[in-house]
Amino acid sequence: MPRWLPRAMVLALALIAAFQLGSWAFHQLTGLLINILIAFFLALAVEPAVSRMSARGMRRGLATFLVFLGLTVAAAGFVTLLGSMLAGQIIKMVEGFPGYLDSLINWINHTFHTELRRVDIQKGLLHSDWLRKYVQNSATGVLDVSAQVLGGLFQLLTIALFSFYFAADGPRLRRALCSVLPPARQAEVLRAWEIAVDKTGGYLYSRGLMALISGIAHYILLEALGVPYAPVLGVWVGLVSQFIPTIGTYLAGALPMLIAFTVNPWYAVWVLVFVVIYQQFENYMLQPKLTSKTVDIHPAVAFGSVVAGTALLGAVGALIAIPAVATLQAFLGAYVKRYAVTDDPRVHGHRGRGAGGPGMFMRARRLWAGRRPGGQQRP
Repeated sequence: MPRWLPRAMVLALALIAAFQLGSWAFHQLTGLLINILIAFFLALAVEPAVSRMSARGMRRGLATFLVFLGLTVAAAGFVTLLGSMLAGQIIKMVEGFPGYLDSLINWINHTFHTELRRVDIQKGLLHSDWLRKYVQNSATGVLDVSAQVLGGLFQLLTIALFSFYFAADGPRLRRALCSVLPPARQAEVLRAWEIAVDKTGGYLYSRGLMALISGIAHYILLEALGVPYAPVLGVWVGLVSQFIPTIGTYLAGALPMLIAFTVNPWYAVWVLVFVVIYQQFENYMLQPKLTSKTVDIHPAVAFGSVVAGTALLGAVGALIAIPAVATLQAFLGAYVKRYAVTDDPRVHGHRGRGAGGPGMFMRARRLWAGRRPGGQQRP
């Protein structure tokens, strides 16, 4: 046996063990790494406000605390107002449910010539196996829901702590990162950091602008229909549809439909139609134009980045995909050498006359022009 073979085998086994250990640790820490990534982009989003307050003489930690306090108070106030409104509307729906059921039964009896009664429907519903199984599953799922709520609160607290650290100790973090790099690399890291701040701010600006437009449009519809709490519902639709990826549109449209149903069931249908039409307008016309102007990336690239981010990280990837791709594109743009484009008509999409030879129409015309009236070709 060669002398190097035992050492090579030991080294190979050690490398395999290290790879397995690293893979196991990465899978175990995936949730924490995603939370840190969200916290980093959140810190980039509040960086301009914190830096502006810090430049006026305020301590950076206090400035970060005030910014996060303002965001927390605004979010808590909105959730409280929305919760009270939703609770009132649910109570109103429960109280008016017998009337809605009577009107539905009368319409069915008049249309299909049946003899349904509300008492029979209520008895059948109360004694159905479906209701009994639903109550049992709901009772057993209370603990699961509680665990999910506690896990979500812990995850939110983790993101808040990391984002506060990244924003408050941003200069110290950049200094620590640059201290292990040569001067040329330090300049590149600092430039990439500034680009990330600008692109994240531009992305949030575009999302905020789309939320404003969406909120105003839905507010006008709800106000025209006479739906109560139209301003709050407009704000709800704007924020949820823009800042909750993938399912935000459905969550945003469900609440106005629910409240519109308490006024008139047909109003809920009108709200559903408007939400679907506006979503198509936003996806294919409004969002690509605003994203390309504020984040400075092509609409197709923005759409592809969202799809790729969703495939990799789910809802989190869809939310941070556009600013991440915009930052990478702007950073790598400085290292791509560009040349002057020649003045060729084919650059503008015009084919040259000699490209591919004469067309079919030109060949037929020449053939027809070359024939004599008697059917013989000209010499």
